[in-house]
Amino acid sequence: MGKFIAVCGSPESGKTVTALKLAQEIYEETRQRVLFFSPDLSVPLMGYIFPHCKESDLYSIGKALDQTDIYKEDVLKRVVTVKTMTSFGYLGFKAGENKYTYPRPTEDKVLQLFACMRDLAEYVIVDCVSDPADLMSAMAKSEADVIIQMISPDLKSMTYYASNAEQYAAISDRTVKVMNKKENDIFLPNEEVAAHFGNVQFVLPYSQALKRQTYTGTLSERISDSKYRAVISQTAKAVI
Repeated sequence: MGKFIAVCGSPESGKTVTALKLAQEIYEETRQRVLFFSPDLSVPLMGYIFPHCKESDLYSIGKALDQTDIYKEDVLKRVVTVKTMTSFGYLGFKAGENKYTYPRPTEDKVLQLFACMRDLAEYVIVDCVSDPADLMSAMAKSEADVIIQMISPDLKSMTYYASNAEQYAAISDRTVKVMNKKENDIFLPNEEVAAHFGNVQFVLPYSQALKRQTYTGTLSERISDSKYRAVISQTAKAVI
């Protein structure tokens, strides 16, 4: 059974990018099979990570969730891979799909999907959405062996956590706190926010290279920024 890692946190805290870079680093550290899964239907994964790919080269996990029962073969058919990382797979929805494209999944269906992913890979990293009503994200946090809690040094992040304090308190025993500095701004209250949350284990530095990847649609490539990669590597080692 693969290790299940959920990445969650406040809106715009860098969850998706951090989850992806963490998954890539886990792959580089272990050279084992890794699956990166996003249940987000507001910003479907395939359109975000692979904006330059042909439509025929991309698949949607929605097709597997739409079936009566989910088997490993169904999930495997929906995995998108890149040539440079042969044992690393992406699972998510395609651009143009939304919450009305498929029927809402049941808890049993989500558990089937998670079980298949655990069987297919040694590590499964789930990029959870911020909405607490999202079933797949909520169940990913419930089922996860380790939870990465993303924090950004701003009032928006603090307000989000104040409104969702109960759900995060319930998973605190499995949580690794990571602060993400999305801007290189001297006025960001980094120390104050870290002190407010307490026990922030890792602080990801602002990365121009990461910003470039986001804008150019090349997030599937390993980041070249040595300072950023050093921290994400430490984070990966802490969860594997």
